[in-house]
Amino acid sequence: MTQKISLSRYLVEQQRSKGHIPSQLRLLLEVVARACKGISHAVNKGALGGVLGSAGSENVQGEVQKKLDIIANEVLIEANEWGGHLAAMASEEMDSIYLVPNRYPQGEYLLLFDPLDGSSNIDVNVSIGTIFSVLIKPEGPQAVSEQDFLQAGKHQVAAGYCVYGPQTTLVLTVGDGVALFTLDREQGSFVLTQENLQIPQDTQEFAINMSNMRHWDAPVKRYIDECLLGQDGPRGKNFNMRWIASMVADVHRILTRGGVFMYPWDKREPNKAGKLRLMYEANPMSWLVEQAGGASTNGRTRILDLQPTQLHERVSVILGSKNEVDRVTAYHH
Repeated sequence: MTQKISLSRYLVEQQRSKGHIPSQLRLLLEVVARACKGISHAVNKGALGGVLGSAGSENVQGEVQKKLDIIANEVLIEANEWGGHLAAMASEEMDSIYLVPNRYPQGEYLLLFDPLDGSSNIDVNVSIGTIFSVLIKPEGPQAVSEQDFLQAGKHQVAAGYCVYGPQTTLVLTVGDGVALFTLDREQGSFVLTQENLQIPQDTQEFAINMSNMRHWDAPVKRYIDECLLGQDGPRGKNFNMRWIASMVADVHRILTRGGVFMYPWDKREPNKAGKLRLMYEANPMSWLVEQAGGASTNGRTRILDLQPTQLHERVSVILGSKNEVDRVTAYHH
């Protein structure tokens, strides 16, 4: 019988034998994983737990919050604030950063998260998830500020997401490839089920919200038009479209079987660089995709090279199978 490798054991091996992560980062990731288990339980209860529907409030983005958005945000804060691994946290659901209270030890890491991605899918029982990213706090005696979080994605030391679907699956990178863990509810822990995920360089699937076609910029429209022409067009092959409206679910499909995910800039809000958040969504997902052999750009520049200027900065995102991302990027150039 094949021995099951728990998330804890995987992280210990990353620390002990491979030297990829220090002990404090290992402990932080274990706490994040436990918080994701708690969110998974709340999601699974659904209407039985009274967690469905709107909370009647808006987040800093001006988006109506679901009850589960608030619950997931509170679970992540309460799980991580007291362990001594963190200096501060930032969330898509909070206006500003959350400093670890003085009554707790202060750590050297910064945690960013989208507590529940795909909120529009909560009430219809479609896959949603949690996205997280870890940075190192810049050295110095000064108190933590928002400026400390404004680091390019290439400086992440860990990133991942948890997707709450038919199975609860945790996908993680610490810079040594991408590993996938499945929650064993009987055992109560995440178990390694796949290592070294690799995204095929070529694909015949794309994920985009086609209802926005009339608002797209010319390079994006050109690429999708060519895909829709199928084997009789310039690509010489047929494409399928998939769109779940949950970045976690769409990216998870791409990580496991290939494809290209696009949430581009469009003309509806021309002064905004895109829809998705650079710090909470694009950076962690881009690093995961690159670690799996894929690519991620904003249409012109590698996303992990972008220097953030605001905590809730938005960005255009094109990620997935490398050859397709390169083609769309070339069309922009």
